[in-house]
Amino acid sequence: MILNASGCLDALTAPEVARSLDAFVTKTVTPLPRGGNDPVRIAETEHGMLNSIGLANPGIDVFASEHLPRLAELGVPVWVSVGGFEADDYAGICDVLDDRHEVAVVELNLSCPNVQEAAGTAAEIVAACRSRIWKPLYAKLSPAVPDLAAVAVAIAEAGADGLSLVNTIRGLALDERTLRPRLAPVTGGYSGPALKPIALAAVHACHAATGLPVVGMGGVATGRDALELIAAGATHVALGTVLFADPDAPARIRAELAAEAAALGFPDPADAHGVAHRLPSGHGVGPLEVPVAAP
Repeated sequence: MILNASGCLDALTAPEVARSLDAFVTKTVTPLPRGGNDPVRIAETEHGMLNSIGLANPGIDVFASEHLPRLAELGVPVWVSVGGFEADDYAGICDVLDDRHEVAVVELNLSCPNVQEAAGTAAEIVAACRSRIWKPLYAKLSPAVPDLAAVAVAIAEAGADGLSLVNTIRGLALDERTLRPRLAPVTGGYSGPALKPIALAAVHACHAATGLPVVGMGGVATGRDALELIAAGATHVALGTVLFADPDAPARIRAELAAEAAALGFPDPADAHGVAHRLPSGHGVGPLEVPVAAP
């Protein structure tokens, strides 16, 4: 399944792009409205992009009453990204969303700058939400923690149904002429091609540690990128920065993914799931074990 990464697509202004996905993930919703950070909030870099939007959103009441019904008209499953600053914030939003038929999955954004990502804190948030909602709960994590696998295990034990890996990592871009920060908030979340090896490592570690379904994201621009995340353990793949430059990316990457998988001996891309965890058997050649001729 191909989704968008939260915050990388506004389905109400680009509905055709949203319909080309297998599910749409909303921008993060918080208990109260947030105007976000002052501009400049986005800066392109040589190998990606920095953003510091600041969780701008209308708040859960307006989102639930006005946005959700319109999103349901898209005809694709809706995943709602939920944010906050303490466990009760998340749990309160889950209360609102639990009986909303428009919501397929709730994704807990546990990696915003104002949420400490210690295993205990993340587990507390997940447990609070699990007690208030029966819908599937995915936890979105940042790789910028000492032991991401330990965090993943903690939230799995607290009741998470899946993981979204990875959120952006903090970065800084300086103006070429003034050497001052290009973003008004100084730093921002870094995304784009350079994030892929980090995402692969996170997906690989957390899949091995928990076995939970994983939405892999970070630097996906081609079908090969998507296939590598699946091989590392991702069940689904989300597109982020690529959507800003290529709104046709979902269809293109889906086709490329099928072609890349078939070229390596996998009739279905799902057949490549987790192959990065398999040790070579030494008993013949299988998918991804094609011998290379000597130069």
